[in-house]
Amino acid sequence: MKIEGKEYRTIWFDGQNQIVKIIDQTKLPHQFIIKELTTIKDAINAIKTMEVRGAPLIGGTAAYGIVLAIMENNELDFIKKSSEKLIQSRPTAINLKWAVDRMMKKLSDVNNNEILKVALEEAKLICEEDVKFCENIGLNGLKIIEEIYNKKKDTVNILTHCNAGWLATINWGTATSPIYHAHKEGIPVHVWVDETRPRNQGANLTSYELNEEEVPNTIIADNTGGILMQRGEVDMCIVGTDRTLSTGDVCNKIGTYLKALAAKDNNVPFYVALPSSTIDWDIKDFKNIPIEERNPEELTHVEGLDKDKKLQKILIYPQKSEVKNIAFDVTPAKYVTGLITEKGVCEASEKGLKGLFK
Repeated sequence: MKIEGKEYRTIWFDGQNQIVKIIDQTKLPHQFIIKELTTIKDAINAIKTMEVRGAPLIGGTAAYGIVLAIMENNELDFIKKSSEKLIQSRPTAINLKWAVDRMMKKLSDVNNNEILKVALEEAKLICEEDVKFCENIGLNGLKIIEEIYNKKKDTVNILTHCNAGWLATINWGTATSPIYHAHKEGIPVHVWVDETRPRNQGANLTSYELNEEEVPNTIIADNTGGILMQRGEVDMCIVGTDRTLSTGDVCNKIGTYLKALAAKDNNVPFYVALPSSTIDWDIKDFKNIPIEERNPEELTHVEGLDKDKKLQKILIYPQKSEVKNIAFDVTPAKYVTGLITEKGVCEASEKGLKGLFK
């Protein structure tokens, strides 16, 4: 997708310089910085500090992290230790482990002379597959938006939470892909963008990328969605997911569950967009999903431009206050209208998912 009219992806391999390049998302929307990753430590740090984020992009970064590890040291013991450190860097997004496991399986019988070549090809393939998956998610979700538009004959108002846009994937996004496809087809859409505290990823990233693609959008406070639904100003919700169980339960950014409850109460369709790499076929009880708790400073401080347009971080909470920063919640399948995947749309259930993928 585009930034200032130029096509980008969120991560790519610079063959000339033999390095991985990313868009540093901690600096958006105020600064656009391309960062170079040259070591496995760089890749792990980029994931931990959320220079890259979003389940599919974390997976792509992990794949390239294995490549960087091999470039440092192609001994099997070093590569295995690097893979373990990658998996530990962020626990909730299942694409991370999926990508690392896939890379390690691919490399299991490869000799040292070929291992870098094979790893690089596989990392590129993982990223290319994600682009295609997200494009197909968009085409499948487009049909839902078209149906609403054909009935309404007016702008389709879509509410989304956090950033499940192209910045969270390699390209297109998951939740935003149907929106981008609808926009390209000339269907009038407008997006309600939850600011998504504590890191404001909706305001800072989703609105930013929608602006760059000239998709009409409005940032709202996280607690505004309910009244908009009561007023009939939301036609559908589309969110992404960091891990979806085979049962249809959806783990996503904190606050997603509350949006699903409001949508259910107001008969607003609530869809979740995901590639198959985000499905966890093993865990059956959502209480067993590892839920990340992050630095309290994400809540206590905010970052923005001062009057001199310099980035500043300031404390907004009482210094003596206790803070708990849970990063994700789980929306039970009963509140999900459907899952939009690269293979089609299905009900949020084991039967629905197995009908597409098994």
